[in-house]
Amino acid sequence: MSERYLLTLIAAPGLEEPLVDWLLQYEAQYGFVSFRVEGHSSQLEGLTLAEQVAGRRRLIRFQMCVDKKELDFLLERLKLDFRGTGIQYWVGPVIAVGRV
Repeated sequence: MSERYLLTLIAAPGLEEPLVDWLLQYEAQYGFVSFRVEGHSSQLEGLTLAEQVAGRRRLIRFQMCVDKKELDFLLERLKLDFRGTGIQYWVGPVIAVGRV
C-alpha cells in the first residue's frame, strides 16, 4: 500500500465552483469532500468591514486523501492554475483508510 496524505484546501467562497471543476478533472481516483467553514484571524487584511465586525470570514474547505505521487502533481498544478488567488493548503499524514 502506498503512503497516503490528507490534502486540505481553504479558499474564498467565490472559488468554490472553479475548484470543484478543477478537482473533478484531476482528483478522480479518490474523490473529495467540501464544506463551508468560518475562518478566524487577528489579521484584518483583505476582510470586508462586515467580516471585521463579525470577527470571521466565510470560506470553503476541500479535503481529499491522496498518494504521494498524486499529492505532488496536485500541488504543482494548484500553484500554476490558481496563482494569486490566496488559496491556503496543508498536508498531513493519513494513518489508516477504510470503509465500514
